[in-house]
Amino acid sequence: PPGRWQWSGWLDPKGRVRSLLQIARPDDERLVVVPRGGDGEAIANDLRRFVFRSKVKIVVSDVLHASDGDALDDTHVYEDASGAIHFGEGGASLRIGHAHDATNTNDAWITRHIEKGYAWLPDAAIDTLLPPAISMERLGAVSFNKGCFPGQEIAARLHYLGGNKKHLHVVTSERALPEGHSLRVDGNGVGIVLMCHASSTKPISLVVLDDAAVQADTLEIEDMRLHIVSTFDA
Repeated sequence: PPGRWQWSGWLDPKGRVRSLLQIARPDDERLVVVPRGGDGEAIANDLRRFVFRSKVKIVVSDVLHASDGDALDDTHVYEDASGAIHFGEGGASLRIGHAHDATNTNDAWITRHIEKGYAWLPDAAIDTLLPPAISMERLGAVSFNKGCFPGQEIAARLHYLGGNKKHLHVVTSERALPEGHSLRVDGNGVGIVLMCHASSTKPISLVVLDDAAVQADTLEIEDMRLHIVSTFDA
């Protein structure tokens, strides 16, 4: 409804995540889509193939920036005088707008989103992960009991048969982990880094790990240790 926002997702025909989206309806006649990773122009071009009403127009904004906003009820959204969109998260909000119009340009929202499991997908993760690997059902970004949508049959089958073997984790590490970096144990890939915030204490990251690699709260990755802080349901 107007004044609200929701999570959504777009899967490819194989059920892999093409895009994780925040979709807002700041007024009756307009939807604002924030892709959490990927190329906005490429996503818009693909979406235009599905436009059948001449009054619907899909446009790509100028480059905008994410920053912390004021407290706003969860799933509520509003547009401020500068045109920035605020996505409510309860005790805070994510502001998407021009950097020079922001009153608060710090990046504390990154740690907050890591701790909440709100993934931002680096290029290396796009079209590679199934929805359970980034906990999309928990967010309401995908539903396996309604549709139809691209990739639903494959993703739903794996979901109900327990075929997902990857989960989303919050970890701390001895040094910052590059986003999109492949995590390896004994030369074998066991996961990927989605987000990292190099805080003043220990860097905190949001990663996807193979279940088989997670045998304890501390994981030896290459030449460092990852401490698993929390794990999200599929």
